[in-house]
Formats: sequence, C-alpha cells, structure tokens
Amino acid sequence: MSTAKITIRQAPGTWVVRAGGAVLGETRAALELTEGEYPPVIYFPREDIATIFLEETDHSTHCPHKGDASYFSIVTKSKTIQNAAWSYEAPLADVSRIKDYLAFYKSDEVAVERV
Repeated sequence: MSTAKITIRQAPGTWVVRAGGAVLGETRAALELTEGEYPPVIYFPREDIATIFLEETDHSTHCPHKGDASYFSIVTKSKTIQNAAWSYEAPLADVSRIKDYLAFYKSDEVAVERV
C-alpha cells in the first residue's frame, strides 16, 4: 500500500470563507495542503476565523497521515450547516503546521476562495 504524499505550503494571496451570507474569515496566512491526488485544501489560522459561528460536534474521523480530526458545524442566522469545518487539534508530526488551523468543505452553502 502506498502512502499519500502530503505537501503543505503557504497559500499565496488573501483567502476568505463565507457561509450564510457572512464572511467567517479572511486571511493572508492560509496554508494549502495537498494530499496525493486529492484537490488542495485551504487551512485558515483559527485566529482569523469568527469562531462564534462554529459549534463543535461529536463527529470525528481518523487519517493515517494527519491524525484525528474534530468537526464543527457552521451556525448562520438561517440554518446550521452540519460538520462543515474540521481541524486537527493534535496532528501527526509530519503535518504539525496545520495545528490551530481550520479547513472547510466547499459546497453550495460554503465558499472558500482567493480574493
């Protein structure tokens, strides 16, 4: 079984995440994580996210390359978007740069984009 190569680099430019008509965060310090053939994922520094919109859930997953992920729902004025964000609170050593960062699932309800 081959292991997925993970690369983490500084994401160039300014990145925003929006949901429910609100900007949840904007940063120039985003990280771009690429794992194998998967599309790159943008990770936002926790301090650049309005965490008042996030509610931790009981959901968790395990990645053999990154560790255990905790999930958060996004609570907007009109709805709750279940398990729309995740973080690795104690990532494995090889990906320790993503500690204290949050990533978001892109969807019709959640936009992650470079501005």
